[in-house]
Amino acid sequence: MSFTVSRSAILVATIAALVGAGVTTISTVSPVPARAAGGLALTAPVEDEGANCPVSLPGSFAANAKLPDPFTRLDGTRIAATSDWRCRREEILQLAEKTIYGTKPGKPASVTGTVSNSGITVNVTDQGKSASFSASVQLPSGSGPFPAVVVVGGLGADTATILGSGVAIISYDPMQVGKEGTARNNKQGAFYSIYGSSSSTGLLMAWAWGVSRIIDVVSQSGGNILKASAIGVTGCSRFGKGAFVTGVFDQRIALTMPIESGTDGVPILRGVPGESGAQPLDESFNEQPWVGDAFGSFTGSPNNLPVDTHEMVGMVAPRGLFIMENPHIDWLAARSGSVAALGGAEVYKALGAGANISYVSDVQDATHCAVRPEWKAPLQQSLQALLLNTGTPPATFRISSLKAGDLSQWRTWTTPTLSDTPPTTTTTAATTTTSTPTTTTTGNSGVLCRVTYDMNTWDTGFTANLTVANTGAGSVTGWAVAFTLPAGQTITNGWNAAYSANSGQVTATNVSFNASIPPGGTVTFGFQATHGSDTSKPTAFALNNNACATA
Repeated sequence: MSFTVSRSAILVATIAALVGAGVTTISTVSPVPARAAGGLALTAPVEDEGANCPVSLPGSFAANAKLPDPFTRLDGTRIAATSDWRCRREEILQLAEKTIYGTKPGKPASVTGTVSNSGITVNVTDQGKSASFSASVQLPSGSGPFPAVVVVGGLGADTATILGSGVAIISYDPMQVGKEGTARNNKQGAFYSIYGSSSSTGLLMAWAWGVSRIIDVVSQSGGNILKASAIGVTGCSRFGKGAFVTGVFDQRIALTMPIESGTDGVPILRGVPGESGAQPLDESFNEQPWVGDAFGSFTGSPNNLPVDTHEMVGMVAPRGLFIMENPHIDWLAARSGSVAALGGAEVYKALGAGANISYVSDVQDATHCAVRPEWKAPLQQSLQALLLNTGTPPATFRISSLKAGDLSQWRTWTTPTLSDTPPTTTTTAATTTTSTPTTTTTGNSGVLCRVTYDMNTWDTGFTANLTVANTGAGSVTGWAVAFTLPAGQTITNGWNAAYSANSGQVTATNVSFNASIPPGGTVTFGFQATHGSDTSKPTAFALNNNACATA
């Protein structure tokens, strides 16, 4: 079996392993701007740019204990180009609405309102009914217009850091739009005043609809105070669930930051029943009408779902996503959350936007919804890169060993190498041939190099991180690092490189964003692997056929 990481991949450190009793940490910064390859814009001008895609949902779904393949269409074919993602994403969206969240109605017939330095008013009319709600605004120092982060329910990412970064705060009370504590057949709030108290749509989607209407008003306001093109959303706990769903279902949101969202949030639904101490699916379903009514038939059999939350993570791509989790509280299902993030990151990689997703759960403070120092730097970088268009996103996965999931146990699919343009197909009377654009790299001979190989092992597996330093006088343009894994070691996941094999003699070659190593510069890549009795490191490395020293 060969193992390949997409050549269009931007940094995603997919670590999903229990590393002793400590913390697994990978943190690097991509040199590319916060946007995807192949001309994909970071945000879309509309909530759902795939709304015009033809989608025919099946009447029933086959059970699948593994995570569904985000790259395989309903007709069984796999997408081949980045342009294919728009309509594949729409299939996932409609499946998620049908089985998990309930329908999010399209833009209403009329949305009006006002934006001031202190508040936003929203007036909505649709289907002959009207409702209104409002949100408060806090501006940072300086002169606008400002990017803004919608803080759902008053709990989310550190507002002092947000304001200090030059980003405004929109404080949104979702209870105005969808109240908790109501029966499923008597839901209350602005959303249900328009679409009916017996609507099968859950509160999370109603809350998301409310944020979308706020963005409508900001878009219509002239942009003198707030920038509609630079909106983020955050929330913690149940409001983290809401922030996540909001970012998933509105492609105008540039940065989504769910915190400790728990069951019905980021964690894979298939994983929750097997995660010790996690809030059960049926208990969450019955606690509040957060998810749609239809999900009730899946609480005891999530394997029957045609989708899972790793695909929701993927639906945010290529836009910014910073997931923050707490591994100290079992109820929050952080292990299943790490699997969702790792699975969704594969979509980011395939779209060439891996730098735009980050995940951090290696935190020390166990307090629920605390302001944590471990999150401050990646929060600042995310705000600067994805809302202020300055610098680069944090591009970091730091997964606590307390709740580290293993994506390889949950998937049978591989991540495709998507072309930036669709393949060209030529048909004759007898044959059909398909040609796909290829990527080539060039190498430099005669360079000097030094390799640092860091390895963290546990009972059956390990993670390895390789740093290759160019110690020669010339630049390396296109690189290939060859080494031999000891017997019994097999690669299962990798990042920042394409791998020629998963065992034995392996050659790791550059991906699109890290092809050049200047004199004195370094490149870092790595992988996760299983092992037998031999946990030793490779002893020899070669860069473009030139032997390297080891550090």
